Amino acid sequence: MIIEIEREEDGRWIGEVSELPGVMVYGQSREDVIARAQALALRVLADRLEHGESVPELDTIFSIAA
Repeated sequence: MIIEIEREEDGRWIGEVSELPGVMVYGQSREDVIARAQALALRVLADRLEHGESVPELDTIFSIAA
């Protein structure tokens, strides 16, 4: 999944994961936005899995040991 990051005119950073509607966060730094977006994306994916909804390919997020 790709986190799209931009800096707002007021200095805040915004991050969005377009593959997961609703995953949009603000932060005080680029690193803050990345961490917040990753955490929110994982929460959304977990919620979808718990409710039997479809999720993007997990291979791109997690490594699976055989």
